[in-house]
Amino acid sequence: MTSIISGIGWHTVGAASAASFYAPISKVKQWSWETTWAVAGLFSWILLPWIVTWFLVPDFASFYGSIAGKAYLAMFMFGAMWGIGNVNYGLTMRYLGMSLGIGIAIGVTLVVGTLLPVIVNGTFMHLITTKSGQITMLGIIIALVGIAVVTYAGHQKEKILGKTAEEFNLKKGLILAIFCGIFSAGFAFGLNAAEPIKEASLHIGINPLYAMLPSYGIIMGGGALINFAYCIIRLAIKPELSIRNDMSFPVKSLLINGILAATGGIMWYLQFFFYAWGEASIPQNLSFVNWMLHMSIYVLCGGLVGLALAEWKGVGSRPVRILCLGMVVIVVAANVVGLGMAAN
Repeated sequence: MTSIISGIGWHTVGAASAASFYAPISKVKQWSWETTWAVAGLFSWILLPWIVTWFLVPDFASFYGSIAGKAYLAMFMFGAMWGIGNVNYGLTMRYLGMSLGIGIAIGVTLVVGTLLPVIVNGTFMHLITTKSGQITMLGIIIALVGIAVVTYAGHQKEKILGKTAEEFNLKKGLILAIFCGIFSAGFAFGLNAAEPIKEASLHIGINPLYAMLPSYGIIMGGGALINFAYCIIRLAIKPELSIRNDMSFPVKSLLINGILAATGGIMWYLQFFFYAWGEASIPQNLSFVNWMLHMSIYVLCGGLVGLALAEWKGVGSRPVRILCLGMVVIVVAANVVGLGMAAN
């Protein structure tokens, strides 16, 4: 039971980092979103995963040489799938707005990333026919209800504050949100494909908390390819966007922007760093709940961060009460999943 509690705790730390990563990025001035995102991604998807791996793995050649090539291909392709989800995420916000977009996308990601690996592994029937599995499934359903309540509260906030999507289009937005949710679950599939690296890490004596981290450079590399390509293409074809313009400001401004973007990227990476700790703390036969915990607690922490940053100021008490109700439901969901795991 102690390991389950610590696992939920580490997932909470990671989700809190994910929910807060955009705070420093939003402070970047005079840079295009594409340049800011690329700089943040350089730290998040490239530098930190490989720096951490460099500290963990004493001999890259022998370590990675012991892994079958098809495992690398699966991890990289699932990472690219996750990267496509990231691009769709931004487009979802464009057509649905932040609250509806995040709520629908996270809800789909939670379901797909949690249940599809179980179905593929052939353990879904065990999940729905055992007492522990049924309790855990109940927790997943409660989490979806909590996400829906938080999403509704956020939508009410946007209406009251007059914040609408740039080009609100429900049909386009829903399609993109569903695609975002499906493709973003690629990271969960990538982790599932990374079991050979986890086993190799444990074999050479790497602490179980860090055993999954050497796979991140490959999974995130796939995502980086998609995101960097998107940013570069946008900068190349949009006349109002230009790296030259973004780099034309005084050195002090460039340094401040770089630090802010890098900080956001580091915080984004830390969500998965602590995800690995949470995953290592959850019993292996219950590993499918890791993605559910991460996604639902992500929404919970996003609500808390929004309250802390006074984003709900001036909306009145009703939307805030609805938000708090949704967050309570998500906390209940995490506890129900914990009970389901304990009953295993």
